Amino acid sequence: MTQDNVIEWIQDDVSKWLTETGHDKFVDLFLDHEIDGKVLLTLKEEDLKQMCTSLQKIGDIKRLYISLKQLQRDNMAVLFELGYIDIFPSSNFYSHHKHEIPVSGTINNEGSIEHEYYSASVSEDGHASHLPPEIWKAFISLAYLFIVTWITAFVMVIVHDRVPDMKKYPPLPDIFLDNVPHIPWAFDMCEVTGTILFAIWLAVLIFHKYRFILLRRFFALSGTVFLLRCVTMLITSLSVPGAHLQCQPRPVSEDWTSSTYMDLYNKIAMAYVIWRGAGMSIQGVRTCGDYMFSGHTVALTMLNFFITEYTPRHLYFLHTFTWMLNMFGIFFILAAHEHYSIDVFVAFYITSRLFLYYHTLANNQALMQRDSNRTRIWFPLFSFFESSVDGIVPNEYESPSSIVCNLIGTGKDIWNLVRSSICFRKSWRNSFNGNVKKNSTKEH
Repeated sequence: MTQDNVIEWIQDDVSKWLTETGHDKFVDLFLDHEIDGKVLLTLKEEDLKQMCTSLQKIGDIKRLYISLKQLQRDNMAVLFELGYIDIFPSSNFYSHHKHEIPVSGTINNEGSIEHEYYSASVSEDGHASHLPPEIWKAFISLAYLFIVTWITAFVMVIVHDRVPDMKKYPPLPDIFLDNVPHIPWAFDMCEVTGTILFAIWLAVLIFHKYRFILLRRFFALSGTVFLLRCVTMLITSLSVPGAHLQCQPRPVSEDWTSSTYMDLYNKIAMAYVIWRGAGMSIQGVRTCGDYMFSGHTVALTMLNFFITEYTPRHLYFLHTFTWMLNMFGIFFILAAHEHYSIDVFVAFYITSRLFLYYHTLANNQALMQRDSNRTRIWFPLFSFFESSVDGIVPNEYESPSSIVCNLIGTGKDIWNLVRSSICFRKSWRNSFNGNVKKNSTKEH
């Protein structure tokens, strides 16, 4: 008898569980008290003692309670969803000694499961036990990234128009740029390495079993980093890092009243060109002033970390290859003298730290739940997107045939939903028209 859907058990299923676990003498008692799966998971030792007043053998009650505790521990995720327990409910959890983490309730000696502490994730190996795809969240994260990329493109137009004059503000001293000669083709090679990383990441997404969770994490993290980049670009405008870059702000018309709307239209049009080309020079996009940290480094680092995180650990060659692409891509950025060294360093540090912080919280349910109020305030996107994930997302993959079958099944479900909605509308219209006709005949 499977324990994956205990919450859906009826009384007969509870009776089967009692029989299988060797507690046959309690079957009639549980039927009399109408114990189903949901009630079974929330039973306490005190409840068993009150129910079993006619039984004098305390050993039978204790053995039943041990089996019940094992069932509750195997279904912790269900109890979290029911709101029956919280992880680390006590605010002074860390007042205990490091190696004295309590496992059962010792505060009020009630023995209830609400007063237990858990220092690890729900399952023993840390992997999540409940991973709904929640496709709608992936679409919300995609919309978030879509909005952020548009904001980024518009900000890049603004900072390009206010780039400092190269004659008045020459390139700043830089250890790497001052000692490495300019390589004209290096920036194109950087974007080629980024394209290879993106192709690998796309293949991982196609075959990964939990692709929609990966998608929403990728969109949310990428959007957050690029939104932060918009702020840094607006705050400070650095001088152009190389004399080979021909950066001139667009001329501004003296007739401010007649050119305001036209100037806004031109900025939006230029932002669309940048957005459509993903800010890549191989797509014909050339911008200046978007410094303080490198967007290309952000993309390379984010792709590298996601590929290494969501592919099996034994694929050492793939992980080494992606890290080499990441490092070579960064080198090409600097060799092209398109960014200062500090731009690349800050971009790599912020992107990698944000990725690691996010996944540390997501992979450890205890850390996320212990201070949920602070998590909702400081990490609202994380709190929203990871609300249904209770552990580490396992790297499980699907075969092409299963992917096709899933697509067909999803298409059928969508078609049945559309057809049922159409039928419902037709029936509603027919009933509405019939009521109108009846009312009109009564009036006549």
